[in-house]
Amino acid sequence: MDFINSIDWMQLLRCFAVGGTLCIIGQILIDKTKLTPARILVAYVTTGVILGGLGIYKYLVDFAGSGATVPLTGFGYNLAKGTIEAVKQNGLIGAFTGGLKASAGGIAAAVFFGYIASLISKPKMKKQ
Repeated sequence: MDFINSIDWMQLLRCFAVGGTLCIIGQILIDKTKLTPARILVAYVTTGVILGGLGIYKYLVDFAGSGATVPLTGFGYNLAKGTIEAVKQNGLIGAFTGGLKASAGGIAAAVFFGYIASLISKPKMKKQ
C-alpha cells in the first residue's frame, strides 16, 4: 500500500499529457501530411536540439519528466545538453564528443531494436 501512496499522481498526469501530446502531433503529421516517418523523426530530434540548445526544453523536462525526455524531442535535448556540458569541460573537442557520450545508451538501443524490428516487419513506402 505504501507504493500506491508514494506515487506523485500529478507528475504522472503531466508526464502522460506532455508525452501524449507529442505523440498526437506526430500521428497527425503522419496521417495528414505527405511527410515520411523518417522526416518527422528528424524534425522531432532537430526541434529537441534547438530547444535544448536555447535552454527552453529544460523547462518542459522539469515540468513533465519522462513525458518530455522519452520522445524523440527528448533525444535531441539530450544531444544538445551533452554537447553544451562537454564544451564547458573540454573546449572545442566537446562539441564533437559530448552529444554522443550523453546519448550513447539511446543510440545503442535504437540500433538494436531497429534491427530487431526490421527482422520481424515488412516495411513499405508511403504513398504520395
